[in-house]
Amino acid sequence: MSAHPDEISSPPVSVPIKGMHCASCVGRVEKAIATVPGVADVSVNLATEKASVSFLGPVDLDAVIAAINKAGYSAVLASAEFSIAQMTCDHCVKTVEEAFRGVTGVVDATVNLATGAGVVRYVSSITDPHSIAKAATEAGYPTREIKTGAAPPPSHAAHHHGDAETLARDARLALILTLPVFLLEMGAHFIPGLHGFLMDTIGMQPIRIAEFVLTAIVLFGPGRQFFTTGVPALLRGAPEMNSLVALGAGAAFLYSTLATFAPQLFPEGTAQVYFESAGVIVTLILFGRMLEARAKGRAGAAIERLVGLQPQSAAVLKGGEAVDTPLDQIVVGDVVLVRPGEKIAVDGVVVEGSSFVDESMLTGEARPVQKAAGSDVVGATINTTGSFSFKVTKIGADTALSHIIRLVEQAQGAKLPIQALADKITARFVPVVMGIAAATFLLWLLLGPAPSLSHALVAMVSVLIIACPCAMGLATPMSVMVGAGRGAELGVLFRKGDALQRLSEPRTAALDKTGTITKGAPELTDLAPAPGFASDELLAAVAAVEARSEHPVAAAIVAAARAKGLAIKPAEQFLAKTGYGVEAIVEGRKISIGAERFMTELGVDVSVFAQEAARFAAEAKSPLYAAIDGRLAGLICVADPLAEGAASAVAALRGLGFRLVMVTGDNRKTAAAIANAVGIDRVIAEVLPEGKVAEVRRLQTENGRVIFVGDGVNDAPALAAADIGLAIGKGTDVAIEAADAVLIGGDLRAVAAAVALSRATMRNIKENLFWAFAYNVVLIPVAAGALYPFFGIMLSPMLAAGAMAFSSIFVVLNALRLRGFMPPAGYGAEAVGAPRSIAPAAAPAAEADLAGARLR
Repeated sequence: MSAHPDEISSPPVSVPIKGMHCASCVGRVEKAIATVPGVADVSVNLATEKASVSFLGPVDLDAVIAAINKAGYSAVLASAEFSIAQMTCDHCVKTVEEAFRGVTGVVDATVNLATGAGVVRYVSSITDPHSIAKAATEAGYPTREIKTGAAPPPSHAAHHHGDAETLARDARLALILTLPVFLLEMGAHFIPGLHGFLMDTIGMQPIRIAEFVLTAIVLFGPGRQFFTTGVPALLRGAPEMNSLVALGAGAAFLYSTLATFAPQLFPEGTAQVYFESAGVIVTLILFGRMLEARAKGRAGAAIERLVGLQPQSAAVLKGGEAVDTPLDQIVVGDVVLVRPGEKIAVDGVVVEGSSFVDESMLTGEARPVQKAAGSDVVGATINTTGSFSFKVTKIGADTALSHIIRLVEQAQGAKLPIQALADKITARFVPVVMGIAAATFLLWLLLGPAPSLSHALVAMVSVLIIACPCAMGLATPMSVMVGAGRGAELGVLFRKGDALQRLSEPRTAALDKTGTITKGAPELTDLAPAPGFASDELLAAVAAVEARSEHPVAAAIVAAARAKGLAIKPAEQFLAKTGYGVEAIVEGRKISIGAERFMTELGVDVSVFAQEAARFAAEAKSPLYAAIDGRLAGLICVADPLAEGAASAVAALRGLGFRLVMVTGDNRKTAAAIANAVGIDRVIAEVLPEGKVAEVRRLQTENGRVIFVGDGVNDAPALAAADIGLAIGKGTDVAIEAADAVLIGGDLRAVAAAVALSRATMRNIKENLFWAFAYNVVLIPVAAGALYPFFGIMLSPMLAAGAMAFSSIFVVLNALRLRGFMPPAGYGAEAVGAPRSIAPAAAPAAEADLAGARLR
């Protein structure tokens, strides 16, 4: 069910669900939630075991959870206990309860006036105890979580680890009980004389009774989960994977039980027992699910590592002393002390001290970043050498790390377009298999050789057991989960889940220049003093004037002077002339800085620097002149340097088969020189921000699907217009709404990594889907007895159970191979190719084709 995006008034909420085992379960949960009034869109993911639900109006979680429960599944709710202060009457209780229930994600809240405590049940993927406590505090009742009263909600890996441990215990018990049954029934086929010995010493009936007892314990002990889930689903008319197992194992057990205690009901020679089949089926599937649960836990490892980065406490300065404070008790405005080697707990701004901070977990940049008063710091990064204190600006869900985790979870839970075919088939899969099983039973019963009833039972049970909708349901989401997690480790955040698929399709990439191919921050590159002036004298004088300006070029000059330790004297009578330059009085001397036209206006001859200025301009550097008291003092060049790895990124994208185009608002010569330096052949220059959209659409017309890479701020329209928009993030700048994916490290080489990861993920998904479909298409007929007329071969239900368990495990393990994905050469390590020296532009046109021919 879906609505027009403009009509959806609430963002999607994610609800964890327990009890889903296959794609049929997914379809039923989606249908159940879709019937809830106000639901605009619903998508259920089997791998993450979550439902993403959007509403047209207010979020009605109670109705969604009721629908999930009615469908035979259960929403996973967390519980937290809170201590509430300043309550004096029942009205206070009602106010706090209303505050709790007003938090999106809270399902139920109960407050006790006598104890001053409250218990809240909530959906952990939507809210957290901090947000819940904050709501009550803002209502006038200071509230904090009581840690000892409620454990934090289990993580993805912890959840699957717990499942795996339970399944391992059940599987071991089932194996211990099934092994004697298997040896008693099948040993005679492998050990000469064993059958006669058993018949003479024990007898057939006692052996069958022992097998009945042991198998009954297996089915209704460790294997009870198949019946408690599968049978109710069958009775609701919504059979799923557990229903097939319950029917198959149950039919073999029931037939064997009747053959043991009422053999007179069967035709002569057909009262066979299949206790070993029923027991082995349950045992093998339990072992398969245990391995699957362990593998699923590993699939969520990326999120686990991100969550584990954050420390649990910090040293908060109180009264001049550092007090170790739990993370959940830190509030905005607190001042936190960070010592050498410690992790920074939350986001903030440095107020005292300095150090170098390792931000590689956030940006991928291995070199520590210098921090001083006024610098931003991000939670989970590591302080290296010095000590400093910072003021807390963001906590809880507002921190950069929490934002990254949410983006990764959203991408991991996305349903890709390629999954549509699998969903359509699996929605009808289980009923079709049951129909095939029934038809198989009748055909063998009517046409099969004697004993036809036994053959019919074996074939029917094999069909029910070998069918595996789990593999089809897991094929796409498992790959998406692992792929998106690996992307996060490489600094690639997929804001929109389907971007993981769409990124694999384009073969044309349009790149912005400033802040993408270049660093986006000008630097002083050259300084040539005129005769009679010293270099440091010239730089100090110019910096004194530029210190009064906020222009990026001015900042570059001032930064260069400070880096050399030059004293920056105060400037008076500062004047900025738009399009020309600036001037001011410094220590009684009039200093003027600007372009050649400014010097011409002042009557200053700059011809002595004509050759140098032309050369610098051809190298994408901006030449400026300085005059002191009307006399030419020197030539100054400022440039926006190439971003680290820009040439390597271009080479890597070429290696992936991309046509590359630079789209920039900069002048023709500068743009052409930058393009030549990194290896881009086609340049579209002097384009206004709004004009970039038209250029992107023109490229789409010429070349098909287009990726646009920009800095995510002034490039927002082009990012939105492209088929895929990749935003170059800078540290904490990860919330770029116009982009489909964010490269949080600001490294252009991550574009090639993102594309290669997308292609690897899609290849992995196609492998999984091929296996899942081919497995069922080939083996269901084999289980039905298709080979018997030609080779006299019938598939044992035990082999069918093993094949079914292996099918799901294969899909999960194949998806896990993406954890070992390595990006193209040049990303994060050694460069693909060294940057070429910046050379003069070859074409004067606004759109230059430096290779001599357009790329069509």
